[in-house]
Amino acid sequence: QVQLIESGGGSVQAGGSLRLSCADSLRTFTNSATGWFRQAPGKERDFVAAINWRSGTLYYADSVKGRFTISRDNAAATLYLNMNNLKPEDTAVYYCAAGRRFHDINYYTPTEYYYWGQGTQVTVSS
Repeated sequence: QVQLIESGGGSVQAGGSLRLSCADSLRTFTNSATGWFRQAPGKERDFVAAINWRSGTLYYADSVKGRFTISRDNAAATLYLNMNNLKPEDTAVYYCAAGRRFHDINYYTPTEYYYWGQGTQVTVSS
């Protein structure tokens, strides 16, 4: 069973930076869709960023374009989310997710992903 283990959350002031990591216990990232989602209290889980496993194309939510960068180290089986110029509205629990190997998915839809991390809290104060 794939396990996604997240780390790197925390509390920062507006304008600060954080780097989230997501380690894949079974090293399936190379051939799986991978992405980050976030969920604020009382809200739905929203798409943040993803990597197309076939082409390597990067996808971003409009709200994070130019500030967040998703990347993947296949050798280390780790997914990253570098977050710069953080804003209070970025406050949420962040989740990494992966699809089944060799499956094409709609990267923006959380129900398309099969494996999920436990979530890590990011809090941005003004």
